[in-house]
Amino acid sequence: QVQLVESGGGLVQAGGSLRLSCAASGLTFSSYAMGWFRRTPGKEREFVAVITWSGYGTQYADSVKGRFSISRDNGDNTVFLQMNSLKIEDTGVYFCAAAPSSAKFVDPKLRQDIDYWGQGTQVTVSS
Repeated sequence: QVQLVESGGGLVQAGGSLRLSCAASGLTFSSYAMGWFRRTPGKEREFVAVITWSGYGTQYADSVKGRFSISRDNGDNTVFLQMNSLKIEDTGVYFCAAAPSSAKFVDPKLRQDIDYWGQGTQVTVSS
C-alpha cells in the first residue's frame, strides 16, 4: 500500500532552519505532484508548497515564499522541504501529500481529492 513517511521535524529557535523529508513507497513517485501542508495552532490545515512530478514547477503559500524551498529526488522517491528563517508562527504539524495534479494542492476546492497523506511531523519554533 502507499506510504508517505515524514521526518526531520523538531524544535528550533526562531531564525533557524529545518529540513523535512518525505519518503514515499507503493506508488509511481515520478507520476505524482508532491506537496506539504501544515496545521498550525488555532488554524485549519493550510497549503505550504507543491512541486510538480518533473520537479520543474513549484508553488508556495505567500506566508513562506522566500523562506521555504521544496525539492524532490525521483530516484529516491523523496520530497524535501527546506525551511529557513523560521518564525514562531511556523509552528505546527507538517504533512506530506501526493496527487496526480498540483492543482489539487493549490485549489482549496480540490484538496479533499488529494490521494495520499502522511502522518505528519511536528515542527516547533521557539523564541
